[in-house]
Amino acid sequence: MELFLTIFSVLLIVLSVLPFFRNQHWVFRVPEFMKIQILVLQTIVFWAMIFFAEKNFLLWLINAAQFALILYHLYILIRYTKFYKKKTVKKISSASATVKVISVNVYQFNKDFQKFHQLIQKYTPDIFITMESNSDWELANRKLEEEYPFTEKITLENTYGMHLYSKIPFVKSTVHFFIADDVPSIEAQFKTADGHNFVVFAVHPPPPSPTEETTSKERDGDLLCVAKKIKEHQVPSLVIGDFNTVAWSVTSILFRKTSELIDARVGRGILATFHAKYWFFRVPLDLLFHSPEIFVEKLKTLEHIGSDHFPILCEFHINLYDTKQEDEVKTLKPEEEEVVEELIEEGIKEESDNREEIAKE
Repeated sequence: MELFLTIFSVLLIVLSVLPFFRNQHWVFRVPEFMKIQILVLQTIVFWAMIFFAEKNFLLWLINAAQFALILYHLYILIRYTKFYKKKTVKKISSASATVKVISVNVYQFNKDFQKFHQLIQKYTPDIFITMESNSDWELANRKLEEEYPFTEKITLENTYGMHLYSKIPFVKSTVHFFIADDVPSIEAQFKTADGHNFVVFAVHPPPPSPTEETTSKERDGDLLCVAKKIKEHQVPSLVIGDFNTVAWSVTSILFRKTSELIDARVGRGILATFHAKYWFFRVPLDLLFHSPEIFVEKLKTLEHIGSDHFPILCEFHINLYDTKQEDEVKTLKPEEEEVVEELIEEGIKEESDNREEIAKE
């Protein structure tokens, strides 16, 4: 028992420390996703060591390190709970009408199209975005196009297909391939009926994983290219999708600072979206960032549609004259700007044959 607790404690300490290294191999990056699970296990093992292990110098040393990491994890995660103070959103007369967006990774091999259609009919979003949507999903979703006539479709069989459907007309729609010609992002510019312009970016970069990409280079490069593109816009912007990272990761922090957007999850809860079937392994991979002129009224996960992700719903309005969110914007330090450029360059250079293998299956 004591040997098991000691080994398990050391393993949890190692998993907590690995993300501090800048190495982009999945071994170093995947533990970032599991911060909540690691915290729960650390807390259990910490007390188990106190009650069941022999009291000696090694125990106190391990437990001291464990306790310090527990405090560190709590410090990071508290921002993503409702205990963290969030400014109240009050809609005033100069604001736009509320816009409702749903984003979901449908899982390419999920064929429960009807369940997804029922979700859209239930929540009636103004805009919805699907990721991992291939030709089967495009065909199935044609029945929704009468109500959502404005579309942008990138139909791929490599699990990186992406479709955007809207009731609001496009001002302009652009498909970007920032780091690879088979990993798209959608940039759609809209103008509401009451005259407010805004941009929606839909993203889905490749994850670092033992079963997918060996490193996070493509993911990091893709997200940071999107962040730089957003910074060029002079209109309210919102980025949503399957980021394949978590809000507290180094990549997300650099994304937020580069784009000068606000993390919508702060003060609203963890809102874990993956894995839909295994509750203990759930992490928040589907994220939302927005400019300070966009005020999020509601952000929540929706019911299971047969995918390995839960859908995410956001309701927001635009107010160009309310400045109370501007102090939430963070910017890059000079040394971070160098890191961003380096990560983008590495992402563009990285090549993957994993997606080609999936498309052949």
